[in-house]
Amino acid sequence: MRKGEKSAASGLRHGLGQLVRFGVVQARACAFAVALLAGIGASRLLPPLPVARYDLVLVYGVLLTLVARRVGWETRRDTAVIAVCHVLGLLFELVKVHLGSWSYPEDALTKVAGVPLYGGFMYAAVASYVCRARRLMELRFTRYRAAATTLVAAAVYLNFFTHHWIPDLRWPLAAAMTAATAGTWVGFSVGARRYRMPLTVSFVLIGFFLWVAENAATYAGAWSYPQQLGGWQPVPLTKFGAWSLLISVTFVLVEHLGTAGRDRRAARPEPAPRPCPPPVSDSFKTG
Repeated sequence: MRKGEKSAASGLRHGLGQLVRFGVVQARACAFAVALLAGIGASRLLPPLPVARYDLVLVYGVLLTLVARRVGWETRRDTAVIAVCHVLGLLFELVKVHLGSWSYPEDALTKVAGVPLYGGFMYAAVASYVCRARRLMELRFTRYRAAATTLVAAAVYLNFFTHHWIPDLRWPLAAAMTAATAGTWVGFSVGARRYRMPLTVSFVLIGFFLWVAENAATYAGAWSYPQQLGGWQPVPLTKFGAWSLLISVTFVLVEHLGTAGRDRRAARPEPAPRPCPPPVSDSFKTG
């Protein structure tokens, strides 16, 4: 094998290895969300019980939270941040279910105004992912405009309610969020190397995977959209855009309430990613 071919092969191995490492870290960051979704799915396979399924899922969610804290998935501050997101999520659910955006068709003792109390765990799971990714990937932000991003995120949250009575401002808010985060980069670690991407791109990517997770969740009977009451159907692609916007709300909450938010904004600028050094041998080195 010639020198150029060896270099290309080694570079390919390194790239694939980094991709695998990235996937593993993402899986670790999603541990709470995956465990929650798996529990909801498993609850549909249970034989008839004297306890309502939604009530069982609530108990499971509480136990899962305790386990996550016990095994170190979350810090004490993470748990507090996630609890805030849980409460905000329940408020969101109460309004949206009341307006008929989606529903929880099964009966349960722990339903309030048509919303089972476990519903807030959906938003808690997203917050758990953000908190875990922040620590596991050593996230650092450069040129982060906290005031502008927070203002737009607050408007995004309100628009999810007000669009039922006034024109939907989703697209103008998407443009405003793009402007607020223009030039903002998120740096992250994969193994021993640092990479970065625009913060707006990270919102879009997370929104897409949340849309995929929402398809799995509705299939598992976590909740149902009106068109799914007669039988499961894929979640409309428009929800992908909604999640891309809604993740900005979670991000802002974590940044404001998390312990590392101020330290991260005050840190020295994130250096640009360095190119991979030329290989020293044909063997793959994990670094």
